Amino acid sequence: MTATAAQPSHPGDAAAPDGAREAAVARVEQELGAVFGRIRASWRDAAARVHPELQPLGYQVLAAIASGKATSASAIVERLQTDKSAVSRHVRQLEELGLVESRLDPDDRRARVLAITDLARERLSQAREHYQTRMGERLSAWTVDDLTRVSDVLRDLAR
Repeated sequence: MTATAAQPSHPGDAAAPDGAREAAVARVEQELGAVFGRIRASWRDAAARVHPELQPLGYQVLAAIASGKATSASAIVERLQTDKSAVSRHVRQLEELGLVESRLDPDDRRARVLAITDLARERLSQAREHYQTRMGERLSAWTVDDLTRVSDVLRDLAR
């Protein structure tokens, strides 16, 4: 990887043959599509490890709740950039599976917050351990500099 996140373009780009930049952008899009496909497969696998009936979006909802940064349906919708009705369906399923419970908000006794159960904490930990082991194996040959550079590029792309 020769480009860094801090230097997204190079003076030599202006001299690139017609269509070279467009082809390079198309290749980035293609490779990102492959990465997204791998991520979706990982979410399917993680969801199945948590519970056989859990779907990938349900896993994402559960992980958002577990993070402590999204403990209400509206916060989950915002965090996952998804449909409110889908979040509601998945929260309901997570409650039925014994993975999430609704509690009174300790800061505002009129509101309710979502929290994961001990069962969910245990199963999420197992699913994440499996994923991290696989990811660690895939990236074991990468240098710390390469990992840092990729992280920077992905951060910049997500802006």
